[in-house]
Amino acid sequence: VQLQASGGGLVQAGGSLRLSCAASLSIFSLYTMRWYRQAPGKQRELVAVIGSSGSTNYADSVKGRFTISRDNAKNTVYLRMNSLKPEDTAVYYCNTQQRGTDYWGQGTLVTVSS
Repeated sequence: VQLQASGGGLVQAGGSLRLSCAASLSIFSLYTMRWYRQAPGKQRELVAVIGSSGSTNYADSVKGRFTISRDNAKNTVYLRMNSLKPEDTAVYYCNTQQRGTDYWGQGTLVTVSS
């Protein structure tokens, strides 16, 4: 399983970014996909989840600002981030699990300037 994340960058507070994660999964639609982030000096935290049915869940800190979505035809999961804050600065990772094993993308850096 390979996950390729992209879309990070430098943005001013209040701005928006969209992250993408392309997955090499044979039946992508069956997998729950997650976005995590890790800020400098902090533990990795779960940001958003999307299930195979399209159901979603978010960390309280991003509810109402971030939207996770998926395009099963493209084997891709997205994270739309609006109203970005400096505290959203982190490396963002996509994740999935297969047979109990975690798979991670390489991470994409999001920097929000104040």
